[in-house]
Amino acid sequence: MADNPRINTVATEDDYIHVQFREPNQFDEIRTPDWASNAAQSVSDGAKVRTGKREDSNDWMVESVLLEKHIGEEKAREQATDIIEKIES
Repeated sequence: MADNPRINTVATEDDYIHVQFREPNQFDEIRTPDWASNAAQSVSDGAKVRTGKREDSNDWMVESVLLEKHIGEEKAREQATDIIEKIES
């Protein structure tokens, strides 16, 4: 089980609110797997999850969660936290 990190940054971009939990530069590889997005969509329709893998590990961890822009940043923070707890607990 990974540590449940705190939100690092929240940024509203084109169609999404990008809630980042871990710095992307700490990962050798980042993906947006269907299984994680499927889990995320049970919390928020249209959500996507970016996962990262470090060179010295086989474990994938949530790097960030992308949520639809219309929900607003406050709700995005809440839902992203629910999503990472669901995936990493």
